[in-house]
Amino acid sequence: MPKSINALMSLKSTTPEDLLDEPGTGTSIRHKDIYDTAPAQVLERGQTFFEAIYGKISRRIMGQLDRSGAPDLGLLARLTYGYVLSNTDVLTPAETSFVLIASLIPQDVNPQLKGHLRGALNGGASVDEVRAVRDVVIKICEASGMKRLEEDAVGGWGWRSEVANV
Repeated sequence: MPKSINALMSLKSTTPEDLLDEPGTGTSIRHKDIYDTAPAQVLERGQTFFEAIYGKISRRIMGQLDRSGAPDLGLLARLTYGYVLSNTDVLTPAETSFVLIASLIPQDVNPQLKGHLRGALNGGASVDEVRAVRDVVIKICEASGMKRLEEDAVGGWGWRSEVANV
């Protein structure tokens, strides 16, 4: 979280004034979710979104998170899906999945990527749209210096296996 805080503060300091939200307006959906909506309602929305993304395997995945040995992992997933990912006032479910795909590809986390590639389809995206997002993100990563790493590579910036696809 510290890197996110620092990055967002840097972004704010370089964003033109006319593009910044007015402080204290309290009109954003985040404000409504935090102060005006019952937490149970937000968490239920998140659960519904999670189930829509993961489909028939959603219970198994949440159960794995709950039994991971780190009990807060399931809590973190519930809070993230409830308060962040399930808000469809700005992005559609498919667009939210596109953002997640774009963030997962450079992290080389195929298990999570596979779920969100399928989740984009469950959220209404076409196979062609999902493949296009994946391909563009890979091209951006490659232009930034990422590459396929050797199996025995100790370090490096890239992928240890083929990037998952739909």
